[in-house]
Amino acid sequence: MTLSLPELSSPIFQRPRRLRQSAGLRRLVRETHLQLDDLIYPLFVMEGENQRVEVPSMPGIYRYSLDLLLEELSTVQELGLSAIALFPLIPDSQKNNQGRESYNPNGLIPRAIRAIKQTFPDLIVITDVALDPYSDQGHDGIVDENGKILNDETVAVLVKQALVQAEAGADLVAPSDMMDGRIGAIRKALDAAEHIQTGILAYSAKYASAYYGPFRDALDSAPKFGDKKTYQMDIANSREAIKEVALDRVEGADIIMVKPALAYLDIIARIKPYTYTPIAAYNVSGEYAMIKAAAQRGWVEEKTIVLETLTSIKRAGADLILTYFAKQVAQLGIKNS
Repeated sequence: MTLSLPELSSPIFQRPRRLRQSAGLRRLVRETHLQLDDLIYPLFVMEGENQRVEVPSMPGIYRYSLDLLLEELSTVQELGLSAIALFPLIPDSQKNNQGRESYNPNGLIPRAIRAIKQTFPDLIVITDVALDPYSDQGHDGIVDENGKILNDETVAVLVKQALVQAEAGADLVAPSDMMDGRIGAIRKALDAAEHIQTGILAYSAKYASAYYGPFRDALDSAPKFGDKKTYQMDIANSREAIKEVALDRVEGADIIMVKPALAYLDIIARIKPYTYTPIAAYNVSGEYAMIKAAAQRGWVEEKTIVLETLTSIKRAGADLILTYFAKQVAQLGIKNS
């Protein structure tokens, strides 16, 4: 049967605009709600004291020494944000192919975790588990003499890194490396060390994306050779994302993530029916930088496009969003219901 629109004179003629006539009506029937509790604020920490250095390709985003990071977190918590994700800028002198500094119990990230938890015990601290900030090769894994990224040898180091972070007090460890089997290995090690309450936020569908450039500037972690396509996902694949999510969930992931967010909204929506596990999405540095650059030139209205962007990620099915706009959104007055 072919259905056609009813005539204008029909008593059942629908006028969807009736529910758009006022801000109150639009709020009443709104399907997707963006709240502060949906947002995780990524922050960059570095060695030193009284240091606050802007990332050139990310206007308004800074690398902080630990003392000033704690000051920033006081503001963050006052604004109502409840979760942060920490990423370290590691000095070149502490980098090597094996990423040994990543599991130094007195390293930058463990010290930062302890200081944050002592000062802000209720703040949720999420820590990155990967070798690229600690690698003199700029890769997420150990590199052999032929330039091959070694999977199982890398996983052994990631386990050590996760254990050190859990011991320091991280609420969630977040493996971002895309090595096979690392979620199961980390979960087993955490449980054996009696860190059964430490959660895992798995970068499950992390694509080999061109949107990561500003982040690599922030951490000075760009690959020294080649690319990351042998371990990060092919940008053309979607069914593979379902497989990666399923594997991470079986291995013990508490939250799974899609990264980047905007160019992969279809992936978020496609994964949603396959899992009851919370889904996070990373509104990455390149997405942030493009909006900031366009807004600075007057090409877009920043406040409106930021809220539209984040709402679109939530509408696609993300439960949580890592975004550099988190503080800005809080300052706009977005609250929790």
